[in-house]
Amino acid sequence: MNIVLTGSVAFDYLMSFPGCFREHIIPEHLETISLSFLVDSMVRLRGGVAPNIAYTLALLGKHPLLWAAVGEDFEEYRDWLNNVGVDTSGACVIPGVYTASFFANTDRDNNQIASFYPGAMAYAAQLSLHDIQKKPDIVVISPNDPNAMIRYVDECQELNFRYIYDPSQQLVRLNSDQLVKGINGAFALFVNDYEAALIEKMTGLNPENITRRQQAPKNGFVVVTRGSQGADIYTSENTWHIPVVPPSQIADPTGVGDAFRGGFLTGYSHELDLVTCGRMGVLAATYCLEQRGPQGFRYTIKEYIDRYKQIFVDDHQIDVITRKDE
Repeated sequence: MNIVLTGSVAFDYLMSFPGCFREHIIPEHLETISLSFLVDSMVRLRGGVAPNIAYTLALLGKHPLLWAAVGEDFEEYRDWLNNVGVDTSGACVIPGVYTASFFANTDRDNNQIASFYPGAMAYAAQLSLHDIQKKPDIVVISPNDPNAMIRYVDECQELNFRYIYDPSQQLVRLNSDQLVKGINGAFALFVNDYEAALIEKMTGLNPENITRRQQAPKNGFVVVTRGSQGADIYTSENTWHIPVVPPSQIADPTGVGDAFRGGFLTGYSHELDLVTCGRMGVLAATYCLEQRGPQGFRYTIKEYIDRYKQIFVDDHQIDVITRKDE
């Protein structure tokens, strides 16, 4: 299955704060908040939603196409992704700018305060899906420059490309009409529980009425991730809850949602049922949670399958992921 991933490409600067943010926030003085946190450590890691998803897909044997704007400092990152199995031929270098940067400070309760510098991502709207040489089976529209996200929704609908809508962090940069258009044309919507609530506030749409609305694509679905509570999958006829896979340790939550999407999409690309896709997603998310950084984990397909079978009752259908990608 030919999967195209649009979205941010970034370097992540991850910091650790040994205390709890909430202990230093005074609610009655929020209008003049001014805080600085002395951190214990900082690392610079490869990140960005699109390559994070691509990384998990590649570990599980897929070869997704990365379609994104990147900076002049991307070449080492390109080599890394190519060596894993990601097709980076769609990563367009923007002269004179750096790749986007994500700065995240995580406290001991795994809460985060983050900032994002767009860099080359600000030019993503210059890339057109019309230029893709091979028609994709799935396009993932994930957080990106807002104008690029709007353009890709328009182009997917114009070109009749099936797409997954994953607005995530950019919900606050889209208006209700843009969100409704993106959701209505998508065959699947991926959000976390807070984002689902925000979409309902902005549009009146919730997971149940999204899947049951008249314009919903046939066999469409909504996935709502819920952190330590797992994930829920909604269709027009059913709802399934997928519990988390308990981690052996918790190192860093950054990129966990992206790993979930990569695991889920791997199952979906092999035409596995949605429950199995969800289970593949939560297992991939746990692998990410156990190591620092959104691409700090690694496993073979055999290791992944063996761990899956230790946790879930399986009729061996997951063995299909050993099949080589087309």
